[in-house]
Amino acid sequence: MLPQDAADGTQDSVTAAVPDAPPAALPAGNSATAPAEGAAFARLYGEPLLKLPNDLYIPPDALEIFLDAFEGPLDLLLYLIRRQNFNILDIPMAQVTLQYLKYVEQIRLSNLELAAEYLLMAAMLIEIKSRMLLPQRPHDIELEAEDPRAELVRRLLEYEQIKLAAYDLNTLPQVDRDFVRTQIFIEQSLAPAWPDVSPADLQAAWRGLMKRATLKQHHRISREELSVREHMTNILRRLQSQRFVEFADLFDPGAGVPVLVVNFVAMLELAKETLIEITQAEPFAPIYVRLAYSPA
Repeated sequence: MLPQDAADGTQDSVTAAVPDAPPAALPAGNSATAPAEGAAFARLYGEPLLKLPNDLYIPPDALEIFLDAFEGPLDLLLYLIRRQNFNILDIPMAQVTLQYLKYVEQIRLSNLELAAEYLLMAAMLIEIKSRMLLPQRPHDIELEAEDPRAELVRRLLEYEQIKLAAYDLNTLPQVDRDFVRTQIFIEQSLAPAWPDVSPADLQAAWRGLMKRATLKQHHRISREELSVREHMTNILRRLQSQRFVEFADLFDPGAGVPVLVVNFVAMLELAKETLIEITQAEPFAPIYVRLAYSPA
């Protein structure tokens, strides 16, 4: 255990005593009974232990617990300053250095590797303390020499800002710590999934119509004004009376290629304006056209 005056800097080493524990290790061959009738020293696998084993051995450091609470030398130094309400811009180096060295000496006895990283900060504190004890030369007084603690104060303030920012980030809600994402199962059969009509399927159907239209041999030269809007109206009127219409049934091959082209453009415009849907039950199946809305 640390002395009382160095208790402020000892978060890392704690010696704890187990209540109702035996006063000392018992050598082999000795036995002890419970202090009271029916009282148990402990429980082993759920069963009360009323009598100490004959071969019980307690190592000397069995009741020593080492808690690595500080994250580094700066964390320990900041703890010593803040806990005693010291002004961080005017650190009493003698008192803080003494407490810091007592802490380093304590952890050096328990964990030499962990103490090594604290020794560098201890050397810096001793150097700062020594520089403050040296008398100032006349020209240093005139030039207002820099405080030896300035660099240490800057590092402490930066570390404290980072530590507070990390604490604020840790208070934000985190998945699987403060809340969990809900998962909802939706039966796929409730929502019909229509296969998407690929451009290649639509192109193949269009080529089939063009091939059938070119089988007409009569040649007629005429000038005809065709309206895309009129064909769009005709397609919508045709679909209102039937739920599904096959793609080829919306075209009249006998009307000629110009009419087929305008009718096809009208159907594409309706699909672009989401007034109709072009569906296909499965790959290579016939293509059907239906209204995208239910008519009143």
